[in-house]
Amino acid sequence: MTKRRSLLFALLLGVLVMAAWRGNALKAGDAEQTAAAETPVPPPPMGWSSWNAFSNEIDTKIAMAQGKAMVDSGMAKAGYQYINIDEGWWLGDRDAHGNIVVDPLQWPALAPGEQAGDMTNIVKYIHGLGLKAGIYTDAGEAGCSFYGPDLGPPKPHTGSEGHYEQDFLQFAKWGFDYVKVDWCGGFGENLDPAVQYAQIARAIAHAAAATGHRLFFSICNWGNNSPWTWAPGIGGVRAAIWRTSGDIVAPIVANTANANRKADFTGMLGNFDKGIHPEAEHTGYYNDPDMMVIGMPALTDSQNRVHMALWAISAAPLLVGADLTTLSAATLATLTNPDVIAVDQDTLGLQGVKVAGDAGREVWSKRLAHSGQSDARRAVVLLNRTGASAEITVRWADLGLDAGAAAVRDLWTHRDLGTPSDSYAATVPAEDALMLLISGHERAGTRYNAVAEPHPHPGCCCGAAASMMCGQAKSFRSVKTRGGMSWIQIAYTNAGTAPALASLQINGQIETVVAFPPTGKGPTGTVTIEAALKAEDNAITFSAPEAGGLNIDSIEVLPGVE
Repeated sequence: MTKRRSLLFALLLGVLVMAAWRGNALKAGDAEQTAAAETPVPPPPMGWSSWNAFSNEIDTKIAMAQGKAMVDSGMAKAGYQYINIDEGWWLGDRDAHGNIVVDPLQWPALAPGEQAGDMTNIVKYIHGLGLKAGIYTDAGEAGCSFYGPDLGPPKPHTGSEGHYEQDFLQFAKWGFDYVKVDWCGGFGENLDPAVQYAQIARAIAHAAAATGHRLFFSICNWGNNSPWTWAPGIGGVRAAIWRTSGDIVAPIVANTANANRKADFTGMLGNFDKGIHPEAEHTGYYNDPDMMVIGMPALTDSQNRVHMALWAISAAPLLVGADLTTLSAATLATLTNPDVIAVDQDTLGLQGVKVAGDAGREVWSKRLAHSGQSDARRAVVLLNRTGASAEITVRWADLGLDAGAAAVRDLWTHRDLGTPSDSYAATVPAEDALMLLISGHERAGTRYNAVAEPHPHPGCCCGAAASMMCGQAKSFRSVKTRGGMSWIQIAYTNAGTAPALASLQINGQIETVVAFPPTGKGPTGTVTIEAALKAEDNAITFSAPEAGGLNIDSIEVLPGVE
């Protein structure tokens, strides 16, 4: 080889190395791109909670009636599964060993051989219906039954502080599948929610290890200290929800002084707005704008549909707060619409965002699973908050779709509305919404290959839990976009048997935790997140100190740059 050719070879090698370091961006569809299948992530929970309709007066009789109504009404068949027993199930008494003591009159035996005052009884009944059972406590020593009881006298000591390991183990032994942890005691004691809920998450994990029974974790600290910045992956949890605001409505309890309270449409809209944090909602983690008030006094059928559409477009938990035994046929039709439920339960696990609109006339869009170059699907809500009918237009460009024909379907009426080009306009009545499915052509993305770098937290290592990222991180440099909210599709493999957690940091800002479901030893899988990126170079870094078997190969940013 001549000196000239050697020099050219060295220069070429240097260019190739620098290209790899800079991210090696490739247009989607290039020959170097490896096909990868979307990996389904856990959907938000669906069910019923006792608080809105029954306050702290919950007991066996009520829980049994609600479970039976969920089955008989067709809600269970539509996907609703949790019967969640909220505040008031426990009076705050403990025995000499610190174990929770349950009122035997409130929770009697239900079958021969059962013992009154054993919560296993009601769990067995709920499970016998083919449903799942949820329970409630507080992060503080005294819960909401003490600080702000809605009915009856204050009940002290109704929180789990000081008994986290003991209480969550008890919940698992009783057979509960879900636990909601409130914040009245935590707030009253001026505790740090990130610290307390991390301790609770670890107690839940220990209970699962001891019993083989995992509790779904519902964090309810009303949005204090911005839980969307620390709740994803807290304490190693693989899926969870967290409240983003206060209650929509105070309980409306029949045959009490509270019976005259009304559900609040404006309050519902306010909770929806406070629940939009798309950068934290992904891979089994969800913002919770509170249990729904659909079917409660004062809301019209159209307002109920708006409520359902907004919770579905934002992938919120679908937890009904109304008395299931009193729901009208119209309300049940709203709650069980299969097309709308499918939007909420979409396996991509993303939250919808506002993509256009002003003065109360808005377009909200949610990217759905199985979107490819020739089959890109978006759920769309045309929301009219104003007091007069208004025409609202959704443009394909705002949805990240290419120009040209796209199929439009009305999800409430199940009617196809044609295949217009570039946009669709409709007149939306006052305080109403139209919910659509739009299927078109995906705007091309840009692919970037991963680069290994020193881990930002070198103390993560290593031992038996060693992973490809222990002691290093995977980074993507010079990621270019058009600016604004982008989708980042992450290609990875996880050879383990459980979801692997990796911290994600974009442009040095606050981290979130991404859960990567197992892919086995087969082909590469993908999960998708949303992020607000700059219209210039962006830096995206993953670190995974506890993720054995996880390998992040590449990302594709949608829409890509021209």
